[in-house]
Amino acid sequence: MSEKIDKIDKDLLNEVSNLENMTNGAYNIRKNGQGIERKVTENVNIVTKTDKPGIDIYVKENTKFEFIHIPVIITESGLKDLVYNDFYIGKNANVIIVAGCGIHNDHHKDSQHDGIHRFYLEEGAKVRYIEKHYGEGNGDGKKILNPVTEVYLKNGSSMEMESTQIKGVDSTIRETKGILEENTNFIVTEKIMTHGKQFAKTIFDVELNGENSSAHVTSRSVATDNSKQYFVSKIYGNAKSFSHSECDAIIKDNAIVTATPEVTANHVDANLIHEAAIGKIAGEQIIKLMTLGFSEEEAEQEIINGFLK
Repeated sequence: MSEKIDKIDKDLLNEVSNLENMTNGAYNIRKNGQGIERKVTENVNIVTKTDKPGIDIYVKENTKFEFIHIPVIITESGLKDLVYNDFYIGKNANVIIVAGCGIHNDHHKDSQHDGIHRFYLEEGAKVRYIEKHYGEGNGDGKKILNPVTEVYLKNGSSMEMESTQIKGVDSTIRETKGILEENTNFIVTEKIMTHGKQFAKTIFDVELNGENSSAHVTSRSVATDNSKQYFVSKIYGNAKSFSHSECDAIIKDNAIVTATPEVTANHVDANLIHEAAIGKIAGEQIIKLMTLGFSEEEAEQEIINGFLK
């Protein structure tokens, strides 16, 4: 790593992108609105956009099991960063992409990162996309993250997306859009924890346009103190297709969680399912752990950790 990366940077990178494994493949590090370090490989090329902030990532067809890391870190208070990253995944490629943003804010001004990521998968391509968000710092300036993910799947391709909000994010609006052609599969797993007065909103908008396309969306969240969370899932079955959307949430204190499912079948063979469960931690779960030597507070935390695991 270059001298441009200090200890705070390294700590942030470890939280959102696993610094130790980053150099094993292609990567691009963005800090305070600027690209500061990059590595390309024989099969993965990364090019800076010329018309707006961001990068284009090109993966050659038949590329197998390569890692691509594209972390963003912000340490400048008052910065509002906007970036557009487009991924072009060749036929039958199979890659792992690790993204995410870490914000360190020790001052009174708000720091914000808005990342728009668009994925274009050719026939037979497979992507596992891991995204982590994290905030830290002793200042009263907010840490704001608004990720947008757009996924376009061609015949026979699939994408698995894992999105985790670790902690410390004051406000986030997370939007995920999917356009699926025939024989495609889109799997999304989201985990969020909020506390204090934090706010989180998630919006899924998936169109099942091709025959035998499918989507599986799972959201697990914990809201404590006076935090608020909103979950909105919109799935449209426009062909013979299948989808399953699930929202499970634990609330504590004065927290609020709202889940709004919307499923629309525009085809007689569209099979669309939505489930939602919101409630407090069951008392018998706490009592069971307390009999094993946990305090009540430790028992609650153990249950939360297992729920978000």
